[in-house]
Amino acid sequence: MIKLHKYNELGGDNHGWLDTKHHFSFAGYHDPKKMSFGELLVINDDIIAPYTGFDMHPHRDMEIITYVRTGAISHKDNRGNKGRTTAGNVQVMSAGTGIFHSEFNHEDEATTIYQIWIMPRSKGIDPVWDTAEFPTEQADGALSLLVSGDGQAPLQINQDARIYASRLSSGAELVHKIKGQAYILVSDGSFEIGGVKSEKGDGLAISNESKVDIKATSDGEILIIEVPGITKAR
Repeated sequence: MIKLHKYNELGGDNHGWLDTKHHFSFAGYHDPKKMSFGELLVINDDIIAPYTGFDMHPHRDMEIITYVRTGAISHKDNRGNKGRTTAGNVQVMSAGTGIFHSEFNHEDEATTIYQIWIMPRSKGIDPVWDTAEFPTEQADGALSLLVSGDGQAPLQINQDARIYASRLSSGAELVHKIKGQAYILVSDGSFEIGGVKSEKGDGLAISNESKVDIKATSDGEILIIEVPGITKAR
């Protein structure tokens, strides 16, 4: 089953420095039909104005992944980690027993990111932060694996989840095998995903499917977030 969530139908708010869209209920946006997707709790599509950002704040027992679409985001936390993640690249943070961090756009242009929160496989681990750069070439038959919980990706998280991303040229087609359930983000361009037409900013929730056909109908970029269903009480 594929359910399309159009960008212009997402919840969200414009705070001036932050213009955000929420794929699931978050902060002041609440939709009882969109509380989560298995162990995937949050996808925020954020536009952060130049020289602004999220001040130091805490997290605990959460896997937080930031995919930078344009611009750059600068991270700092109370465990001494610092880093600047640029467009097309990813940072991950396992909050574990607790961490304070800030995320700022120190650039001259707006920064756009996907902020993704996934429930951890286990609680109480030592906090970890990491970032990695990824190749920019077009996908050739398969998407690039960026994040996983099994040691197979450059970036690791504390959950049996995977995040893939790649750019595809107009007309490119591939079949992606799904483990668990998948949420697809159209970061740029337009696609037919399982026969469903989608455009920049849209999200597609895919459940009870072992694979999905993907066709780029323009030059574009997609992310696929695979997660288990809800595996434990919250």
